[in-house]
Amino acid sequence: MDAAELLETMRTRRSIRRYEDRPISHDVLCRLLEAGRWGPSAHNRQPCRFAVITDPARRVDLAQAMGRRFQADLLAEGLPVEQVEAQVARSIERISTAPALILACLSMAEMDQYSDAVRQQSEYLMAAQSVALAVQNILLMAHAEKLGACWLCAPLFCPDVVRESLHLPADWQAQALLTLGYPAEQRFKDREPFETKTLWY
Repeated sequence: MDAAELLETMRTRRSIRRYEDRPISHDVLCRLLEAGRWGPSAHNRQPCRFAVITDPARRVDLAQAMGRRFQADLLAEGLPVEQVEAQVARSIERISTAPALILACLSMAEMDQYSDAVRQQSEYLMAAQSVALAVQNILLMAHAEKLGACWLCAPLFCPDVVRESLHLPADWQAQALLTLGYPAEQRFKDREPFETKTLWY
């Protein structure tokens, strides 16, 4: 792949939320995880952890558990009940009907530990950025595999719910949930020019 082909892959990737009702093979999912494995990581400590959910019942359980917390949080914010119910139903549907989910987590087990709170927060952010870089690799690989994918940050709002639903190891901290499937829609939303967001020195 030359530079132009790589850029075209990046340009044509979109967040896809609707999928065909057909499974993703284990081999394809393994290739996505292999792509994620090669993302850069802070100190090369590789803090990324992944949970793959393909069982329909587990997807529904996770979606409903997250939905209950989502509903409680939105109601606490004072949003109208009708709006809350619509948002929660949409969230549950998107998560539960995706043929596969990849939950991206971080572990601080191998990261440096500091008594200084500022340095420790920086170390945590480095781990979170490492997970984000792995997720980008997975999203690009999914696009190359002709899959649609959508990056959801919902687990950040309910990490305890996600951990309990999936029985995650104690040191796994949920960061992002990727929904995956063969696309049943096309999206063409553009990006703002980099010139509007860049300073040159």
